[in-house]
Amino acid sequence: MQQENGVIVTAHGGFVGRESGRLLLRRVAGSRAFRAAAAMVLSFIGVVTAFGIAPNTATEPLKQTPVFLELALPAARPADTPIEGYWREERVLHGDTLATLLARLGADDPEALRHLRQSRPARALHQPVAGRSARAQITTEGQLLELHYRNGANLLVAKRQGDGISVTEQPAELERRVLMKSAEIRTSLFSASDAAGLSDAIATQLADIFSTDIDFHRDLRRGDRFSVVYEMYHDRSEPVRAGRVLAAEFINVGRLYRAVYFQYDDKRGGYYTPDGRSIRKAFLRSPLEYSRISSGFTNSRFHPILGQWRAHMGIDYAAPHGTRVRATGDGVVESAGWDHRGYGNLVVLRHQSGYTTWYGHLSALAKGVRRGSRVHQGETIGYVGATGLATGPHLHYEFRINNVHQNPLRVVIPAAPPLSAELKPAFEAQIEPVLAQLKLLRSTHLARLD
Repeated sequence: MQQENGVIVTAHGGFVGRESGRLLLRRVAGSRAFRAAAAMVLSFIGVVTAFGIAPNTATEPLKQTPVFLELALPAARPADTPIEGYWREERVLHGDTLATLLARLGADDPEALRHLRQSRPARALHQPVAGRSARAQITTEGQLLELHYRNGANLLVAKRQGDGISVTEQPAELERRVLMKSAEIRTSLFSASDAAGLSDAIATQLADIFSTDIDFHRDLRRGDRFSVVYEMYHDRSEPVRAGRVLAAEFINVGRLYRAVYFQYDDKRGGYYTPDGRSIRKAFLRSPLEYSRISSGFTNSRFHPILGQWRAHMGIDYAAPHGTRVRATGDGVVESAGWDHRGYGNLVVLRHQSGYTTWYGHLSALAKGVRRGSRVHQGETIGYVGATGLATGPHLHYEFRINNVHQNPLRVVIPAAPPLSAELKPAFEAQIEPVLAQLKLLRSTHLARLD
């Protein structure tokens, strides 16, 4: 409280008269709290009174200065400016149609649906594949402005142009990632790769890489292990396709095989052991990527069609009709076409140093395979069939040296030349990180087995 002109003003803004005020002051002044508060307040009285204003003092009016702030208004949109919408992404579900997919993307545009159904370039959208993703730009009214759908390694783009929809397909911008996996063989290479989440493309590359050392038709054993470092290409974190195997190791019946990929120029590369020896032999062990042996190399076998015992101087690989047949080595086509000795459609390749390989019972020859044409190891030269003296689809494969039959599974195959000395430094620098990854995979896998 305070006293102004003989009137007591309380802390709550109330007033009391002079006589009543004196009595109130005497009561308050006698309290211990008042004396403590007064000691603190008296030191500030001079400051307070210095800023006080005497009664009836005339003050100058405050000068007011108007301030103007210009606010920029959004420019009016020209009539031809595209309408903006919002983007939404959905994954294709099992049983989805183009109409249901567009509806879940938020589109309510019968005209756009009609254009897409009638567009041949958009035929991949007519039956969208479950698991793939689709993104669409939709207006608040549900009009479709743009649609993106990944079709394999390509991106299908549908854009509104005037009253219609234009559709184009272009390669998707994929992100490369390096992944690592390891697995143990229980029944087969492909079942182990499936259990590890590896694609068939990577499993096939593994079989190709080690095919000159391991016969995947008969050499695999339960408990064999493999580790692989490989490329995988993604579209917005979604795996699209497998790339190249960068490094791999395979433990077969306790024996360790290792291979690393080395790019030795802008266009070519190959697989080598860590010490620089090429793992590529002059010939592959098998002309098929993966199959089973239905009949082996023997001097006496009962022929199911001729009904007599005779030598079988080759290996029969049972495989589905149309399976690709690979050239087991670089060479020149010596003959290609129908053979009247029971081989049916036959391709004979001539290699260096008197080697020849024979491929019989083919359903068809690959394009460009004719007498005198040059083929490379691993190149497709034909397709499995049952032509000639054959009871079912299979490949009859022969391996000859100076026209003498050899058992393809037992013949000693010469190796390709090693890396040159000038390439060794670049090779060692390139393979160091992938070898470290293989070592990490091996230790992790062994720890898991313990």
